[in-house]
Amino acid sequence: MNLPRSPYDQVHGLVYFGRMIDKIRLHAAGKLPEAYVANLGEKLDGVCVRFLGVDYSTLKSIVVAGASDEEAWEWCVKNGKSHTEEEIMIWNTFMTKYGWRDDASEIVKRRLKECGHEDRTDIETIFDYIDLDEGRKS
Repeated sequence: MNLPRSPYDQVHGLVYFGRMIDKIRLHAAGKLPEAYVANLGEKLDGVCVRFLGVDYSTLKSIVVAGASDEEAWEWCVKNGKSHTEEEIMIWNTFMTKYGWRDDASEIVKRRLKECGHEDRTDIETIFDYIDLDEGRKS
């Protein structure tokens, strides 16, 4: 199965961006699992593009046209919002902890129950759940 990279992986110090790019590429190649398609450009993808200050459909067209991670990043920097290292640190801290004692905690609990892992107390965030679900965490 073709899966996007871990949301923890960073491109230019930013978590999640590479995963979003992978999902665009996999979808364009017809290799993205169907369960992922409904949320393309939405949910965490939407949060990411709003943080970057770019339009998802435009970014998608650039990536589908063959942009590398580096080229997609550079396009976002040129066409989106400028962010300081501190703002990126805050983004990374928020995103890597999303689902831990916040409004998404119930989503993590529900997803764990749905996949038969409700006993997993070590899976506390959305990113942790994604890595468990995609086989990067055992």
